[in-house]
Amino acid sequence: QVQLVESGGGSVQAGGSLRLSCAVFGSTYSTNCMGWFRQAPGKEREGVATMYTGSVSTLYADSVKGRFTISQDNAKNTLYLQMNSLKPEDTAMYYCGASFSARCYTTQPREYNYWGQGTQVTVSS
Repeated sequence: QVQLVESGGGSVQAGGSLRLSCAVFGSTYSTNCMGWFRQAPGKEREGVATMYTGSVSTLYADSVKGRFTISQDNAKNTLYLQMNSLKPEDTAMYYCGASFSARCYTTQPREYNYWGQGTQVTVSS
Protein backbone atom coordinates (compact mmCIF):
# COMPACT_ATOMS: atom_id res chain seq x y z
CA GLN A 1 0.00 0.00 0.00
CA VAL A 2 1.06 3.55 -0.76
CA GLN A 3 -0.40 6.69 0.77
CA LEU A 4 0.02 10.06 -0.88
CA VAL A 5 -0.59 13.45 0.73
CA GLU A 6 -0.48 16.60 -1.40
CA SER A 7 0.00 20.15 -0.19
CA GLY A 8 0.94 23.56 -1.54
CA GLY A 9 -2.07 24.51 -3.60
CA GLY A 10 -3.63 27.94 -3.43
CA SER A 11 -4.84 30.96 -5.35
CA VAL A 12 -2.46 33.07 -7.44
CA GLN A 13 -2.67 35.60 -10.23
CA ALA A 14 -1.66 34.75 -13.76
CA GLY A 15 2.10 34.76 -14.12
CA GLY A 16 2.62 33.66 -10.54
CA SER A 17 4.21 30.52 -9.14
CA LEU A 18 3.34 27.70 -6.76
CA ARG A 19 5.18 24.61 -5.58
CA LEU A 20 3.18 21.50 -4.85
CA SER A 21 4.47 18.75 -2.58
CA CYS A 22 3.44 15.12 -2.28
CA ALA A 23 4.53 13.16 0.77
CA VAL A 24 4.74 9.44 0.06
CA PHE A 25 4.15 6.80 2.75
CA GLY A 26 4.12 3.02 2.69
CA SER A 27 5.65 0.61 0.14
CA THR A 28 7.51 3.27 -1.76
CA TYR A 29 10.33 0.92 -2.74
CA SER A 30 8.12 -0.89 -5.25
CA THR A 31 6.80 2.11 -7.18
CA ASN A 32 8.05 2.50 -10.73
CA CYS A 33 6.84 6.02 -11.41
CA MET A 34 5.41 9.05 -9.67
CA GLY A 35 3.43 11.76 -11.37
CA TRP A 36 1.26 14.83 -11.16
CA PHE A 37 -2.17 14.98 -12.69
CA ARG A 38 -4.96 17.54 -12.71
CA GLN A 39 -8.69 17.64 -13.16
CA ALA A 40 -10.76 20.72 -13.89
CA PRO A 41 -14.53 20.78 -13.28
CA GLY A 42 -16.36 18.90 -16.01
CA LYS A 43 -13.17 17.55 -17.54
CA GLU A 44 -11.31 14.26 -17.35
CA ARG A 45 -8.18 13.84 -15.28
CA GLU A 46 -5.09 14.57 -17.35
CA GLY A 47 -1.41 14.00 -16.86
CA VAL A 48 0.87 16.95 -16.15
CA ALA A 49 4.27 15.41 -15.47
CA THR A 50 5.72 12.03 -14.59
CA MET A 51 9.09 10.57 -13.69
CA TYR A 52 10.65 7.23 -12.89
CA THR A 53 11.18 6.73 -9.17
CA GLY A 54 14.83 7.37 -8.33
CA SER A 55 15.59 8.74 -11.79
CA VAL A 56 15.94 12.14 -13.38
CA SER A 57 13.99 11.16 -16.48
CA THR A 58 10.90 13.33 -16.77
CA LEU A 59 7.91 13.56 -19.09
CA TYR A 60 5.64 16.58 -19.45
CA ALA A 61 2.35 17.38 -21.09
CA ASP A 62 2.81 19.83 -23.96
CA SER A 63 0.65 22.39 -22.17
CA VAL A 64 3.11 22.76 -19.28
CA LYS A 65 6.50 22.22 -20.93
CA GLY A 66 8.93 24.97 -20.02
CA ARG A 67 6.74 26.19 -17.15
CA PHE A 68 6.43 23.22 -14.77
CA THR A 69 9.19 21.10 -13.25
CA ILE A 70 8.71 17.75 -11.52
CA SER A 71 11.31 16.56 -9.05
CA GLN A 72 11.71 14.15 -6.16
CA ASP A 73 13.66 14.06 -2.92
CA ASN A 74 14.18 10.38 -2.15
CA ALA A 75 15.58 11.10 1.31
CA LYS A 76 12.33 12.84 2.22
CA ASN A 77 10.05 10.54 0.19
CA THR A 78 8.55 13.64 -1.37
CA LEU A 79 7.55 14.52 -4.92
CA TYR A 80 7.39 18.15 -6.03
CA LEU A 81 5.87 20.15 -8.83
CA GLN A 82 7.25 23.64 -9.36
CA MET A 83 4.74 25.65 -11.39
CA ASN A 84 5.85 28.94 -12.93
CA SER A 85 4.16 31.37 -15.31
CA LEU A 86 0.78 30.06 -14.25
CA LYS A 87 -2.20 30.62 -16.51
CA PRO A 88 -5.94 30.65 -15.77
CA GLU A 89 -6.24 27.40 -17.74
CA ASP A 90 -3.99 25.73 -15.16
CA THR A 91 -6.82 26.03 -12.64
CA ALA A 92 -7.70 22.53 -11.42
CA MET A 93 -7.46 20.05 -8.60
CA TYR A 94 -3.95 18.62 -8.73
CA TYR A 95 -3.33 15.01 -7.75
CA CYS A 96 -0.19 13.07 -7.00
CA GLY A 97 -0.11 9.52 -8.37
CA ALA A 98 2.04 6.43 -7.87
CA SER A 99 2.36 3.56 -10.33
CA PHE A 100 3.67 0.00 -10.18
CA SER A 101 3.00 -0.50 -13.87
CA ALA A 102 5.76 -1.31 -16.34
CA ARG A 103 4.03 1.18 -18.66
CA CYS A 104 4.03 4.02 -16.13
CA TYR A 105 6.26 6.43 -18.08
CA THR A 106 3.25 8.19 -19.50
CA THR A 107 0.86 10.99 -18.72
CA GLN A 108 -2.09 8.58 -18.97
CA PRO A 109 -3.85 8.30 -15.59
CA ARG A 110 -4.96 4.71 -16.29
CA GLU A 111 -1.43 3.43 -15.60
CA TYR A 112 -1.46 4.81 -12.05
CA ASN A 113 -2.54 2.77 -9.04
CA TYR A 114 -2.60 5.15 -6.07
CA TRP A 115 -3.80 8.71 -5.69
CA GLY A 116 -3.70 11.45 -3.11
CA GLN A 117 -6.70 13.50 -2.05
CA GLY A 118 -5.74 16.44 -4.25
CA THR A 119 -4.83 20.08 -3.72
CA GLN A 120 -6.65 22.94 -5.42
CA VAL A 121 -4.84 25.40 -7.66
CA THR A 122 -6.72 28.49 -8.79
CA VAL A 123 -5.19 31.00 -11.19
CA SER A 124 -6.98 34.29 -11.76
CA SER A 125 -6.49 36.58 -14.73
